[in-house]
Amino acid sequence: MNQEEAKKTNYDASSISVLEGLEPVRKRPGMYIGGTGIEGLHHLVWEVLDNAIDEAMAGYAKNINIEILGENEVRITDDGRGIPVDKHKQTGLSALETVLTKLHAGGKFGQNGSYKVSGGLHGVGVSVVNALSEQLIAEVKRDGKIYTQEYSRGKPKGKLISKAEPEANTGTIITFKPDPEIFSNIKFSWNTITDRARQHAYLTKGIKIRVKDLREEKERQYTFYFEGGVIAFVRHINQNKNPIFDPPIYITNNKEDEPAPIEAAIAYADDYNEHLYSFANNINTIEGGTHLTGFRTALTRALNDYAKKKEFLKGMDAVITGDDAREGLTAVLSVKLTEPQFEGQTKAKLGNPEMKGTVESVVYTGLGSYLEEHPNEARKIIEKVLLSAKARLAARAARETVIRKGALEGMTLPGKLTDCSSKDPAKSELFIVEGESAGGSARQGRDRTFQAILPLKGKILNVERARLDRMLSSDEIKALIVAIGAGIGEDLDIEKTRYHRIIIMTDADVDGSHIRTLLLTFFFRHFKPFFEKGYIYFAQPPLYLAQLGKEKEYFYNDDNMNTWLEKNKGAKYSIQRYKGLGEMNPDQLWETTMNPENRILVQAKIEDGEIADQVFSMLMGDEVPPRKRFIQQKAKLVQNLDI
Repeated sequence: MNQEEAKKTNYDASSISVLEGLEPVRKRPGMYIGGTGIEGLHHLVWEVLDNAIDEAMAGYAKNINIEILGENEVRITDDGRGIPVDKHKQTGLSALETVLTKLHAGGKFGQNGSYKVSGGLHGVGVSVVNALSEQLIAEVKRDGKIYTQEYSRGKPKGKLISKAEPEANTGTIITFKPDPEIFSNIKFSWNTITDRARQHAYLTKGIKIRVKDLREEKERQYTFYFEGGVIAFVRHINQNKNPIFDPPIYITNNKEDEPAPIEAAIAYADDYNEHLYSFANNINTIEGGTHLTGFRTALTRALNDYAKKKEFLKGMDAVITGDDAREGLTAVLSVKLTEPQFEGQTKAKLGNPEMKGTVESVVYTGLGSYLEEHPNEARKIIEKVLLSAKARLAARAARETVIRKGALEGMTLPGKLTDCSSKDPAKSELFIVEGESAGGSARQGRDRTFQAILPLKGKILNVERARLDRMLSSDEIKALIVAIGAGIGEDLDIEKTRYHRIIIMTDADVDGSHIRTLLLTFFFRHFKPFFEKGYIYFAQPPLYLAQLGKEKEYFYNDDNMNTWLEKNKGAKYSIQRYKGLGEMNPDQLWETTMNPENRILVQAKIEDGEIADQVFSMLMGDEVPPRKRFIQQKAKLVQNLDI
């Protein structure tokens, strides 16, 4: 063995790499912001915003401004105390440079931390933003001066400079441009940022948050300020629903000496879905946690105890379950802790074990008192919950019939399903096709080894307006459930899913769009984990076939078609406009829409569960005025409307 080979095989100290400063963040950004896609990009905004919100929760900031300055630049300003700029004993650097260049450096640790309650607890927030930005400028106003320092990819470009500004208020301004070497898509979403700002304004009473977009010719701006707090938040969520009472129930233990303030607002609407949002130190814990477990337990226990005491359960075989208690529920739970334990760097789940018991005690006591003091509202809640319990029992019988029938038919599955030969879900696709005609073309054009076809007759039931027991009386929905194989409701098991690509393939017209929306509603309300796993897709069939001599070309939108027409002016060509999938020959359908080498698939994702929930309630619910307003607002955006 020569010296070079020996070097390759030796595993000693020289084999160990030590990443200095913020290098680990640039090397493995996903560990710190969850990924480098569009969610990770916006996570940079949240980290800087969290620091400003922490100043507000500590009582020092009243105003926060978020400005989108260009396609890839954001500025966040607060009127808090301003990040300290004096020399830090441990690092020998200014406190500002320490916070911006060192992981786990911040004012949120230990007994002497400057924040009783904090969202940015990990202390990696703004340093991670700095590491992943091609440029970051920090400006601090304090002590009658403005201090400025510029950074690039986590490293200072110069020293901290200051100039006297006797009239300057206190505060911090962070302006950053995410690094295109890290993020492939650097385009901030106006809706995503404004929705997060609105959420924070609801959760922190008395704070004013302005969001401004300077990218457009005509700038747009929103200001959020809510005195009502979580009560206003619940009313906002319920704006497209029909609440069964108002105002919402408000529960809190918020006292001056309370170590863990808890706020909850609870309402019930005349629908069949749960709308429950939990927060810890203003961070949306989308994966729940101990506080949410405590809330759910308290809700079910309080309703059961009240119903038993008032003899509402007399003659019933079953008690109120958690699912019964949460049908039609709209609630916001907000807890604030000195030492929160978040699971994962993106803080999606609260892990503090003591919070389960604390929240359960506060909510159980508060809800019990409300029910006793408001008998009319209590009766409405219990009647709704008991109606849900009766429907659940009916649905269980129907569900067992559907699933048992599917299991018994085993090999054949639903009669209308043309299955694929592959038994590997990761390789298998289910095309849900509009109509028998298109279904016939898809059957003939598919690759039978991995592509299954399920044609649907007409429009499926709108599940937004139907409980599970009524849903399961629909033949089309039963066929869908059995074909997918994962069960539904209490029996849903995503591991049993027979296809990891479920592709909705409808005509490019109004009816096709309606069918697609009905199917999306079905999956969102009853198979939400499918979106998280990335199982739901839309097929994109072409709108036109253009033939020029022996050459043919497909076009998926009017713009591309018009460009081609301009290029071939005066030539003898023929244009075929596809009104529906059934007009395509099997080979055309395969070539354009089903062949993995040529086709365009759009993956359906849920960026924000609260927004998606509101959209489905508005578009598919019983309340007509919100839907009418939406149509009036969006009518001008419709380009291809077949009348």
